[in-house]
Amino acid sequence: MISERSEQLFGRKALPTSPTSSEVREGYEQRLGHILAAACGTIARLGYERASMRAVAKATGVSLAGLYHYFENKEKMLFLIQFRTFSALHQNLLEKLHGVVDPEEQLRVMIRAHVSYFAANMDALKVCSHELDTLNGSAYEQTRNIRREYYALTRSIIERLLDAHPPGASLNRHVLTMSLFGALNWLYRWYDPAGGPSVATVSNQMASQFLHGIYHLAGSADGATTEKQGSPRDASPDNRTDTVD
Repeated sequence: MISERSEQLFGRKALPTSPTSSEVREGYEQRLGHILAAACGTIARLGYERASMRAVAKATGVSLAGLYHYFENKEKMLFLIQFRTFSALHQNLLEKLHGVVDPEEQLRVMIRAHVSYFAANMDALKVCSHELDTLNGSAYEQTRNIRREYYALTRSIIERLLDAHPPGASLNRHVLTMSLFGALNWLYRWYDPAGGPSVATVSNQMASQFLHGIYHLAGSADGATTEKQGSPRDASPDNRTDTVD
């Protein structure tokens, strides 16, 4: 479901409050999801600038006038793609972490959840990676906020992992977190879920490589020289060039 904040920004028309309003909303959400999936594919293929509303309408099978019933303009469409994607990632991870205590297993859960989601939504990964700094104003602020929540949740896992293995406490947690996201968000460039290794294989190997790297750095004298806290302003979670802050 779209949050009330995103609905206000999106400018959606109020749905009727009749006894069948829940059915009306469910039908609306299904149609909206179908349109957003097709729009995401169009933007991933053509790029945001070249993906006109007319091209999106053709891809969705909805008339141009019908498309404007759902979206005030193209930016609102991009906003919903990004907001829904990051919201789904964050909520999905929260649910899958429930009851998981060991930080190493938490990291494996995070990587598996991220890879699994984007294996099924590769166009969304490409759009979110390429068009992150396209949004402006309130639309950008809302997507930034949910990205920061996802970033903070992932970073907290890495911090618990490092705290459980002191000399690793001195490693820069922001660098580690963004390095992980950098690897995960590059999947669309090389990974083919249909013809490549399974999601489980990719997830397990990426997790093992990341953990091996952390443990190696944590045990090295060089790794212990990096700062534990803080990050440069141009590399902070507010930087508009980061895919996931």
